[in-house]
Amino acid sequence: MVARRPAHARPAYADTFFRQAWRRFRRHKLAVAGAWVIAGLYFMAIFAPWLAPYDPLALDMAHLREKPSWEHPFGRDEVGRDLLSRIIYGSRIALTVGFVTAGISLVVGVMCGAVAGYFGGTYDMLLMRLVDSLMAFPTLLLIIAVVAVVGANLWNVVIAIGLVTWSGYARVVRATVLSLREQAFVEAARAVGVGDLRLLFRHVLPNCLAPVVVLATLNVSSAILLESALSFLGMGVRPPTPAWGSILGMGRQYITTAPHISAFPGIFITITVLAFNLVGDGLRDALDPRMKL
Repeated sequence: MVARRPAHARPAYADTFFRQAWRRFRRHKLAVAGAWVIAGLYFMAIFAPWLAPYDPLALDMAHLREKPSWEHPFGRDEVGRDLLSRIIYGSRIALTVGFVTAGISLVVGVMCGAVAGYFGGTYDMLLMRLVDSLMAFPTLLLIIAVVAVVGANLWNVVIAIGLVTWSGYARVVRATVLSLREQAFVEAARAVGVGDLRLLFRHVLPNCLAPVVVLATLNVSSAILLESALSFLGMGVRPPTPAWGSILGMGRQYITTAPHISAFPGIFITITVLAFNLVGDGLRDALDPRMKL
């Protein structure tokens, strides 16, 4: 007689690491709230042409610095443009800079950290000295220097931020690879003739996923802040392109007479950065195997 599995029994594969991580993430209420905010920002960015009530570039010199009203909930800027429409379109710039920059720095940092940690020796010394050199300079000043050389536009800013902010990934991945390369599963793979590159990409790097994902989430928020700072200083996205930092910068001279021009982009920058940081905190806790369900 064949024994039947009880109806309530769950299959053995059901309780995987990622299922456990998802359950831990869902219990982190602030992280879930941050994820909903990010989803809302993406919705706003994708459907900006339908959500924006006015053309973000249309001037109205008869209504300069108009205060918030029912017709213009966020008011108008220094040349009469609708602030709500400009902030909606500005979400596209913020999210593009955040995610593309994080992708560039992730690829460069993970590759450098993996090579330094796995091969060691001269590779490790040279790459880590480069990382130390990058971290010795103030990040914003280094990015300003790069942008001053290559020119200020959206993609130059993205590349400059990405190529300056990869050192954190390199340090995290190097430390993880150093702890993994002497593990039994790596020695077993070497014993059966697995090559270094395949061993690195198929067996070692997948085990670096958790810290890299957390760092990437936090890197998006720092990239948005850096781009906003550059645009505020006139070194980033140039007007009339609607970027939150440039709107904030243009409104600073009217801070006493028309504070709404700077207030609303500042609020959106703060909310966006806070949302990504909350999600990063939630992912850190969710992907930590030491956390209890």
